[in-house]
Amino acid sequence: MITSSKAAATLGICTTGLPSDIVVKVGGMSFHLHKFPLLSRSGSLEKLIEDFSSEDGASCVLQLHDIPGGVKSFELVAKFCYGAKIELNALNVVSLRCAAEHLQMTETYGENNLIKKTEEFLSEVFGNWADSIKALEACEEVLSEAEETHIVSRCINSLAMKACADPSLFNWPVSGCSNIQNPSDPVLWNGIYAGTKPQSIGVDWWYEDVSFLSLPLYKRLIMAVEARGMKPEHIAGSLIVYAKRYLPGLSRQYSFNESRNHVNTGPTISSPSERDQRHLLEEIVGLLPSKKGVTPTKFLLKLLHTAMLLHASSSCVENLEKKVGAQLDQAALEDLLIPNISCTLETLYDIDCVQRILGHFISSDQAEAGSSSPCLVDEGQLVDGNPPLTPITMVAKLVDGYLAEVAPDVNLKLPKFQSLAAVIPDYARPLDDGIYRAIDIYLKAHPSLTDSEREQLCRLMNCQKLSLDACTHAAQNERLPLRVVVQVLFFEQLRLRTSIAGWFFVSDNLENSQDQHGNLMLHNNEGSIEAEPAHAGQEDQLVRIDEMRLRVSELEKECSSMKEELEKLGKSKRSWNILSKLGFRKAPPSDNKAPNPTTELPENGNQNYRGGLCAD
Repeated sequence: MITSSKAAATLGICTTGLPSDIVVKVGGMSFHLHKFPLLSRSGSLEKLIEDFSSEDGASCVLQLHDIPGGVKSFELVAKFCYGAKIELNALNVVSLRCAAEHLQMTETYGENNLIKKTEEFLSEVFGNWADSIKALEACEEVLSEAEETHIVSRCINSLAMKACADPSLFNWPVSGCSNIQNPSDPVLWNGIYAGTKPQSIGVDWWYEDVSFLSLPLYKRLIMAVEARGMKPEHIAGSLIVYAKRYLPGLSRQYSFNESRNHVNTGPTISSPSERDQRHLLEEIVGLLPSKKGVTPTKFLLKLLHTAMLLHASSSCVENLEKKVGAQLDQAALEDLLIPNISCTLETLYDIDCVQRILGHFISSDQAEAGSSSPCLVDEGQLVDGNPPLTPITMVAKLVDGYLAEVAPDVNLKLPKFQSLAAVIPDYARPLDDGIYRAIDIYLKAHPSLTDSEREQLCRLMNCQKLSLDACTHAAQNERLPLRVVVQVLFFEQLRLRTSIAGWFFVSDNLENSQDQHGNLMLHNNEGSIEAEPAHAGQEDQLVRIDEMRLRVSELEKECSSMKEELEKLGKSKRSWNILSKLGFRKAPPSDNKAPNPTTELPENGNQNYRGGLCAD
């Protein structure tokens, strides 16, 4: 056994019974050893001992405070030099290999020296995923020496190779997957597994393990797996796990008070400082894949919010805004409601940030569209009553919902509301119900707007693209300017007339077709095999004709109801002269006029209609 003492002057005696002739000091520990075992294994110690031997009467005391691994590593080195058995593992082999390099323990000073022994063990470590992770973590203590001996790069290459490969094809112990097969379960003679069914290993099996690495090592690992061709979505998945571990703001939503006061009340256990979090966030943003859609938009918006709280660099914030803008059609409304943390606090939400994001989306969408020109989408082209789900229409719906959320803010100025709504081109909104709802909410929250400002605000919507429900609501909405109400009624009247004319045209064609088909059946002399389908087709046509006539009757009643509402509005607003110029005339009285089956809406304009467009 080798004895050691914390007292530098104390001598120790080895188990051989011979007094020690050399003292090696490492940190606060003194090792009392013999020269010959050390000389026979280390070139560095040999040179140091020879230098001390040249001094007359000087006792040999060596200072090895700079040895990699410190006391623990040198104790293992001393045991190895004395031929004692030492236990190597993934945690101590790195520092021991660096110490052996520092002491020049090569084959020149004995066969199977410590450098060779540790290299052979490292080869076994690199073949195992869990041991490679431990070895890479151990490199942190002796990072410069581990870099010189290329242990760090070899660990990273080993981990990158295993992360990019299919672990089910190799016999690698994978963390979190040890329960894939229980060794105690029986296996049949022909190799068929008779126990519980093995569980499949997902692509994210390595995310959690590498999240414990320090940022510099983790960054190098991500760059290594990217160089080996790993899919961008897998890289993004690992970055998300790593970011959530060290950025508390990503694991929950911030309240307005916390956002404004810059309070970070995440996990208190080993929570990094704000400066470290800011550096970590900027590095992660730089590592995010550039491919569109591989990183979830929800995560990008959380990163953007956290970047604002941590006062990240302008380039980092701009990078995140561009990434969000490129895939804004995948965003959710609640994620866009980023609280305003600026010093002025003009508005409750950061509308300027959303407008920049929207600008990036429009630029990206136009670049992808190229030379293809947009086309208007008529209401007849809608699928199940909804507009086609193109990115620009999805973003238009998202922006209309965002405008409705921020409209109640009394500090939101009209120019800012208009500028955000005007970014969406007219062709992107198949229906303007959403923007009408936002305008109605804004008018209710800002009753002090002048008539000219109200008219200017209402120019954001196209009265011709309002649904029947929206027109019904707008026709009795006292918050709207009179000119807008008249436009709504006028265009709705034209649409009803066009629809009625179209239905009559279709009905006449079907009746003519029915007559021709009936004549053909009269001249058919080839039996009843063909007569039965013709008779069935005739019945179907009759049913469709009846349905069309019923629909035409309903449209006529709606048209009559609209005229009555228009006359009431003209009388109450004293604008009958305007309506007369548009060509509307009061219907003459008739004794046999059928009563209007539709329910009359109140004149105060506050009744909700189907679709929830009313601001009340």
